[in-house]
This record gives sequence, structure tokens and C-alpha cells, in this order.
Amino acid sequence: MTQRLSAEDWADAALDALGRGGLPAIAVEPIAARLGTTKGSFYWHFRNRDALIEAALHRWEERGTSQVIEALKAEEGPEAKLRKLFTTVIAFGLSHRIELSLLGSRDHPAVGPVLQRVAERRVTYVRELFEEVGFTPEEAHHRATLGVSIYLGHTQLAHTARAALPENVDALITSAIDALLTAPTPAPPTPPTSPT
Repeated sequence: MTQRLSAEDWADAALDALGRGGLPAIAVEPIAARLGTTKGSFYWHFRNRDALIEAALHRWEERGTSQVIEALKAEEGPEAKLRKLFTTVIAFGLSHRIELSLLGSRDHPAVGPVLQRVAERRVTYVRELFEEVGFTPEEAHHRATLGVSIYLGHTQLAHTARAALPENVDALITSAIDALLTAPTPAPPTPPTSPT
């Protein structure tokens, strides 16, 4: 390579390896070979493999959560943001296995805390959008949890049982968002009982 690799280049390559082969695939020599460089480039930026894993996790959190939230600021109104959010992340989940690989490594001491932090941030952000739509905090939290669960479940199905998904993924996303945005119908009042 004619240009010196940055720590971000290494972190991105580690994420790519993670998506292809899970946490064990984050190995310095194969990643160096893929980048067309030597281990010396790695040690210029990182003290060891654990530091590379931490950098990759930070990069994943930044790209898969912080940058997504930042990009949604361009959308007008909470409903438009919710629709764009689910369309974007579900489409990403169809072609990337990083999330599943991380979930499979959730017991790793570096991975577990990041997964928890990311999940909590995602649920909080989506809950805030549902509150802006007009749901109560409790109902907004329920819908946010369900929405994030839909994303995770869809991502898992996309990589483990693709045939179980409908052909028209866009229609599925639209119907799921419509359901999440539909206010519950109040139960009809109970008629008074006649005295006996």
C-alpha cells in the first residue's frame, strides 16, 4: 500500500473479519495480509489484539449507532425519523453479520458491556421518538423495546433462515412500523350491572 494505514483502517478491517468469522477472526496476521501490510503497522497503532478488538467495538458503536442517530437529524418529525431508522437498519442487517457475531460473543469481557450500552442507547433513542409522536413514557418504552427486538429478530432470520422472510421486505418493514405507530384502541366501557 502506498499510504500509511490508520488505526481506523485496522479497526474497519477487524470489523470486516468479525462479520465474516466472528471474534476469533480478529487475528493480526490475516488482517495484515488482507490489508497488504505487515504486523509492524499493527504495532504502530495497537499494543495487542485486545486493543484492536476494543477499537473495532468502538468503531462498530460509532458507525452502527452514533452515526445513524446523527444522520436522522435531517429527517423532519419523529415519525419520519422512525420510518427512516427502521428502513436503514433492517436493510443493513440483511447484508452484514457483525451484530450477530457480537451477540454470539456477548460473554467476552470487552463485548458484553458494549452490547449492553448500545442496546440501552438504541432503546432510549427510539423511546424518545415514540414519546415525541405522543405516546406515554411507558407505552413509548414498550414500543421502543419491541422495535429494537424486531430489528434484531429480522437480522437473525436474514442470516439463519432467509427463506422465512417475505420476498417484499419493504412491505414487511412498513407494516411493522405502521403497527408500532398505531395507538391502541381503548377498550369499550364496561356496561353497569343491573341490581338484582
